[in-house]
Amino acid sequence: MDDPPLVEGKLISNHTQISNKEMIHELQIKGYGEIENDKLLLKFFESLYLLYSDRLILKKGKTQIGFDDLLSINQKQDSESLTKFLIYRDLRNRGYVVKDGFGFGSDFRVYERGNFGEKGAKFLIFGLNEGQQEKMGSLQKKIEQITQMGKEPIIAVIERRGEVIYYKINRMNFYENKSRIEESFKI
Repeated sequence: MDDPPLVEGKLISNHTQISNKEMIHELQIKGYGEIENDKLLLKFFESLYLLYSDRLILKKGKTQIGFDDLLSINQKQDSESLTKFLIYRDLRNRGYVVKDGFGFGSDFRVYERGNFGEKGAKFLIFGLNEGQQEKMGSLQKKIEQITQMGKEPIIAVIERRGEVIYYKINRMNFYENKSRIEESFKI
């Protein structure tokens, strides 16, 4: 996949604002950011990825902001910033276009390779750190809603070493087997 161009941006609130029209076009084609008032606004994980890959010069006023600085700023607002970045980076490195999730507790929408702009997202990704607990009832509701929309729910688990492992999840029904339960209680 082609590298995004070297771009300059300004840190405004929790977004990176890109003003250069050529850069906006190049980044937008590759699935980065959202247009607002003729400017491209990048989410924090997109900005972190571009900083990480040395494709972004980010400034706040006259001060240049580096990867560690931006991560620290974002972790104050969202404790899951590093988890989201690691998942985003892994998916981007695998050639997927990744956008912010839209409800159901999902972190990201992921488009099939080569289908960005032509079709909707195929996958909805939930990020979890290894050892983090998730209630089955809430997970089941999310899975049902996502599958009814025709999307595939995926859990991305970040191992302690920083590796991302993906689990495709499907709806599953468990039926009570009353005859076996009754037999197990007979003496």
